[in-house]
Amino acid sequence: MSKAVTTSIKATSRASIKIRTKNGGENYYTVEYSEERSIPTDVEVDLDEERAELWDAVNDTVDDQCEQILKTFR
Repeated sequence: MSKAVTTSIKATSRASIKIRTKNGGENYYTVEYSEERSIPTDVEVDLDEERAELWDAVNDTVDDQCEQILKTFR
């Protein structure tokens, strides 16, 4: 069993979108968001829960960025 102690967690989410232009061309947009969180050492932490919450946060941010791009070109 590992003796390492997790002191931080980091997640990155990325997505690409293809948008057709009015003249029939295509533009590609890639968005990415990364976040790192420090793990406190003075309280009990459920790492699985913290990871799940972090993934939700970065994925939600990228989803919001994609939605803004799509709204711009509708």
